[in-house]
This record gives sequence, C-alpha cells and structure tokens, in this order.
Amino acid sequence: MKLFIDTASLEDIKTANSFGVLDGVTTNPTLLSREQADPVAQLKNICQIVNGPVSAEVTSLEARGMVAEAKRLVKISPNIVIKIPCTVEGLKATKGLTSLGVRTNLTLCFSSSQALLVAKAGATYVSPFVGRLDDISAEGMALVSDIKLIYDNYGISTQIIVASIRHPIHFLEAARVGADIATVPFYVIEKLMRHPLTEAGIKKFMDDWKKLKKILDK
Repeated sequence: MKLFIDTASLEDIKTANSFGVLDGVTTNPTLLSREQADPVAQLKNICQIVNGPVSAEVTSLEARGMVAEAKRLVKISPNIVIKIPCTVEGLKATKGLTSLGVRTNLTLCFSSSQALLVAKAGATYVSPFVGRLDDISAEGMALVSDIKLIYDNYGISTQIIVASIRHPIHFLEAARVGADIATVPFYVIEKLMRHPLTEAGIKKFMDDWKKLKKILDK
C-alpha cells in the first residue's frame, strides 16, 4: 500500500519525505488556505519536494469550470493530479479530462455507487472519506471494503485512496482490506512507528550499556 501525506505544509512534507516512505501528497482548499500562501506557488514547491502524485483540487462547481481549472493546474508540474468532487458535474468533468489524458482524483466519496460511476468515467483515483463517515456513526472502512470488492469484481483499474484518516488503526485497516493508497495527516504518520515496548526496550538497552561502560571505565 502506498503512503501519501494529506497536507499542504512544506515543512511536514519535507519531514515525512525524509523518512523514505512517502509516495505522494494530497491537498485541498482548506489545507492550502491554512498555509496563507499563493496556492499555485505552494503546489509548485510541493511538487519539487515529492516525486509522486500531488493532488490539487478544483474549486469550480460546474464541469466546464472544473476542466478549465484543471488545464491551468496541470501546467504547474507533471506530478499534478486533479482532485474533483463526487458530483454529477464532477463526473462530467472527469470524463472530459480523462479523454485529454489528465489524471483525476475523485474526492469526497461517501458511497459505493459514487465510486463505481467515477470509475466508469475514467477516474485515476477515488478517495472514500472514512473518518467523516465514522463521525456520523457509519462504518467508514466498510465503504472501502465494498469499493474494493466491486472494483475487483470487474477488474476496474481506478485506485482507492483511503482518506480522512484519523488514527493508525484506520491506516492498518486500509492495508488489511487491500486499498491501493492511504493518505495520512502528518500527526498520524508520526505515530505509525511508535510503540511503548520499542521505547521501553531501547531505554533498557541504553541503561544496561551505561552500566557496562561504568564498570569498564573503573
């Protein structure tokens, strides 16, 4: 399973990239607005840090506007993937952009029917939002399992990006069901390699090493 970081923070992207496990980046208007920088310049800087796909979201609500925005955004870098909402207009835009060879990430997916239709329209990626479904007492990961089953049934090539990840368990569940990608906020990425027994073991080893050093130094 590939690991994307869900942020527009250059500092967080650089740090995550230094771990040697980062495969791409997803952004959205909210994440870009938090950086209080020109979004085009910010996306260009992100693309210079990461070699993999970088999702940049359109803000138009109509297909024609989405396509026009997409044509501008893809000029930023070959890394750019156009993020489009799972709406009827988004479906139209996806079909048009697919015919132009533009990669798309259909975002805010909350149902299997949305996932199937966007795949038929040629979406490169689909992003089911598990955390937001959990927030309303629905099973977010059950949606990912359903999409995976449907895609496997028909040999669909659209890749599943598990999004709205809130904690490491979401990440592990995404891997268990066979999702292609998990896009994870930096604070969750930091937790993925932490374990209290690892930390306790390191402390024990270091304490014993210090004791030996004291004996040898006498």
